[in-house]
This record gives sequence, structure tokens and C-alpha cells, in this order.
Amino acid sequence: MSGAADLDAALAAVAAGRIIVIVGDRLRGGDIDLMCAARHVTPQAINFMATHGRGLICLAVTPQRAAQLGLSLVNPGTERQTGRPFARSIEAAHGVSTGISAADRAHTVRVAIAEGASAADIHSPGHVFPLIAKEGGVLARPSACEASIDLARLAGAGDAAVICSIMRDDGEMARIDDIGDLIAAHGLAVADIGALIDRLAGAAA
Repeated sequence: MSGAADLDAALAAVAAGRIIVIVGDRLRGGDIDLMCAARHVTPQAINFMATHGRGLICLAVTPQRAAQLGLSLVNPGTERQTGRPFARSIEAAHGVSTGISAADRAHTVRVAIAEGASAADIHSPGHVFPLIAKEGGVLARPSACEASIDLARLAGAGDAAVICSIMRDDGEMARIDDIGDLIAAHGLAVADIGALIDRLAGAAA
């Protein structure tokens, strides 16, 4: 398929609550991520990411949602940024046990993105790692954090997403050529950030 057709397939998958792969992150050396819309997160989705992604499971949120939750960047400067705009880690204030299980992490995500959620609904530190996207999305910052939110929005699936970077079996970071079997086995759609930028830039023109 073309990049545009691949993007359409990925958006349909996001809208249906499925996990996709994001490629083309320009700020993290080409690392790739699993992603699902936060409103569709389930314990099974978290477990899939932990099993097949093996990276850190993060919740990408808008600056407005972060402010609503009382979250700010751990390191607001640019000199020591890692490519991931981390806020402090969080846990749901109620309804979790140790916080690390797939069910607990899915619950924390649901609490954090609930309408009317506030700082009183979360505790820190926790086992979910929020990322605060840059205003303007991938057109302002071409990375998986912003891409995941833009994809969720385009798919009509809210404005928050769960992402997890993908590691190979040997512990090195995976590239798209490393995960062909995973994509085939689970029917994962692939969204390229470059195609997403083209789509959004065209719409803004």
C-alpha cells in the first residue's frame, strides 16, 4: 500500500480500538512504538505492549490534559531532553493494588483521561509514565508522542494515547524490518509519521 493508504488503515484500526505500530520518529533515532487510543485501553492491550513492545508504557496527553491533572515536564529545558517529554509517573488514587499489573495500569490510564479528572484522582510516583505533547502536534514536534495524539484525534478516538517503544529479543531497539513476524501474526497496521505530517500539512494548507 501507499503511505496514504497505510495511514488510512492505521486510522481505521485506531478507531476500532486496535493496537498499531508508529514509525518515523525523528527525535529518537528511528525507534518504533506500539500505540492504542487511551480511551480504548484494556488490560489485554497493556499486556500486549509489555509482552511484545517491552519498552516503557507511556500515556501521551495534551498540554491541557496535563494541566488539568497538575502535571508538568520533569525537565522543561531542552539540553537534557531524551526525546520523551516526561511528566512525573502516576497511579490512580483509588482502584489499584500494587499498580504495576496490566489491569492496574489500564485503570490508571482510564482515570487520568476521564472527563473532569484532576490532580486529586492520581498519586505519584506510579507505574504509568505521562508524556506531555507539544502544542501543534507532529507539525510542531515530529515524534511518536505527538503522532499518537494526532492519530487518535483523526480517528475520532479522543486526544490521548498509550504508546510503548519496541525492543528486539536481544534488548536492542527494534526497527520496522525486525518486526515483520509480529505485524503479520497480529495484523498490525503501520502509521508513518511522515505520512501523517503530509496529511495534516495538506489539511492546514
